[in-house]
Amino acid sequence: MEIKKTIEKIPGGMVVVPLFTAMVLNTFFPSFLRIGGFSEALFVDGTLVLIALFLVCIGAQLKITKIGRAVKKGTTLLLLKWGVAAVISMIAFIFMDENSLFLGLAPIAIIAAMSNSSGGMYLAISGEFGSEEDLAAYPILALNDGPFLSMIALSIFGFMGFVDGIFGFTDFLSVLIPILVGAILGNLDEEMRTFLSKGSDMIIPFFSFAIGMGIDLSSIIDGGLVGILLGVMTVFITGGLAYFVYSKIGWNPIVGASEGSTAGNAIATPAVLAAANPAFAAQVEIATVQIAACVVTSLVLLPIFITFLAKRLEKKGKLVKGGDPKDLINNNKNEMEGDLGAREIKKGSL
Repeated sequence: MEIKKTIEKIPGGMVVVPLFTAMVLNTFFPSFLRIGGFSEALFVDGTLVLIALFLVCIGAQLKITKIGRAVKKGTTLLLLKWGVAAVISMIAFIFMDENSLFLGLAPIAIIAAMSNSSGGMYLAISGEFGSEEDLAAYPILALNDGPFLSMIALSIFGFMGFVDGIFGFTDFLSVLIPILVGAILGNLDEEMRTFLSKGSDMIIPFFSFAIGMGIDLSSIIDGGLVGILLGVMTVFITGGLAYFVYSKIGWNPIVGASEGSTAGNAIATPAVLAAANPAFAAQVEIATVQIAACVVTSLVLLPIFITFLAKRLEKKGKLVKGGDPKDLINNNKNEMEGDLGAREIKKGSL
């Protein structure tokens, strides 16, 4: 059976197929793999460990000369994601109705969901299409986990002041350290770089499956149509804008679009915001349900969106894996110039 070849016929198949398989399994047979021991540790509870190991492998492939561009990419995506969420939530606050809702959505649900992203989804898609510097940008993107960026936006809007303890520097370090360990090993020893580089592709389908085992499709029903709307907005507005900006800069646009999701940790944000400002207390329940629906909707819809974009680029002959289009164009140009030079030397020697 040609399982691998069949899966790879789908753009991003090593992410999409395990993810959707696990979603369906978790929704209809949630106890099937929750039997303890090795099975549950790997397929259900293994997300953090597998991603940490993946980061070590990626860090080993990151050369010191590329760290600057990794930071630039991470900062660009972080600001794009947060900026879009801030603008839309500000519009929602201005035009909300007497029930403090905008199109049925709680404004705090909008800022909490759209400014947040699933790190696992970003790593899985970037691991399939991007380069080591795209993956090394992840620690910066991890800053949008939790309520930190939502608090900044609401403070700018004048709804609350900054609150101590919202930003966890330790959490940031916990993401950064595995990459640094890999980078140190890879830059000190070329053989370690080669050895660790073999592990990254193998890990992707396993942590994609583990992510899927944390998603229950029934959350879409509980959150209603407005929760689904929030998920659609997150995928197409934040992911679509990042795709466009990355295309214009000359970076891999699929990597940009991979930020169009919401992580499960955003579900707790409304309660944190209400603790900081009691005026939001009335919105906590509805915002929490809407974000839960958004999380599932975005994690279902984003891989489909990525597959559509990848097929579109493939038809145009512009689909790039493992780098940025402008880099490959420059490399091809240099190779052609090198070949021409070699021919001239050979011709002269005759």
